[in-house]
Amino acid sequence: MLLKRIGYFLVGVSISSIGVYFFWQKKNATFDYGMDARTLKTIRIKKRFYSEDAKKVMLNSDIDTLKIATILYNGDVDFGNSKPRQKPCAEYYITGKRELENVSLYVSRCDSTATIEKIILD
Repeated sequence: MLLKRIGYFLVGVSISSIGVYFFWQKKNATFDYGMDARTLKTIRIKKRFYSEDAKKVMLNSDIDTLKIATILYNGDVDFGNSKPRQKPCAEYYITGKRELENVSLYVSRCDSTATIEKIILD
């Protein structure tokens, strides 16, 4: 009797898990609970500007807005080199991952805007 109940439970959990997986996948939901993820998300949702220095680096190298967006989506925030409590605009040092690991960004995040201040190529 106990094995039968466990079997019903496991079937129900499996079907429910599959349903929840497809439901959340269609909603394109994100779970940004880590410090890096929250910081990157707040930068991504703000209106983005580029400083003159950043524009020069983009023109002279193989960096475009798609690569910047990729870094802002899955990069690492280096809080040791950042100034998150600076007023009026916090400043963050963000490094890329994988094929963009040699690209770093210095971003100034204000209330309604985010400015890419510097693009550093290692």
